[in-house]
Amino acid sequence: MDVYEAIRTRRSVRAYQSTPVPEDALNRILESARLAPSAGNRQEWKFIVVKNPDTIKKIAEAANNQQFISQAPVVIVAVSLNPDRVMSCEVPAYAVDLAIAVDHITLSATAEGLGTCWIGAFSQSKMKEILGVPDKYKIVTLTPLGYPADSPRPKMRKSLEEIVCYEKFTE
Repeated sequence: MDVYEAIRTRRSVRAYQSTPVPEDALNRILESARLAPSAGNRQEWKFIVVKNPDTIKKIAEAANNQQFISQAPVVIVAVSLNPDRVMSCEVPAYAVDLAIAVDHITLSATAEGLGTCWIGAFSQSKMKEILGVPDKYKIVTLTPLGYPADSPRPKMRKSLEEIVCYEKFTE
């Protein structure tokens, strides 16, 4: 699958089969995150790969009780190792860096025939406790990873004319 097909077919999956994720596919997906660009090429991140069903159940509960997460055989948690670093453009570096890396994960997963779902609704403190993440770091997002158990239709997107400006901002 080429990158454009992965972009076209990627969707948020909220139902997973119990089929295990093959280790070689998981490693290719993690490698895609490792290769992602980051500010100053610092790669100030860690990815926690969770496979233990009991831990995944706790993660689902700490993620505002989103029980579909507990169906996934794997959860990948993205952690910023330097959440206080702000780029000269006044944007936190971790927000950009981990968005790029996790997007690499979601697109690579799609190419592998696997599904993901960006999860931003969770308790930072509960998640840190479950995963043993020190307070000085920040969990930015997490995604369940597994084979989709459903086939919802793609979501509609705005046209290019609605989202693109040329030369200067227009409303």
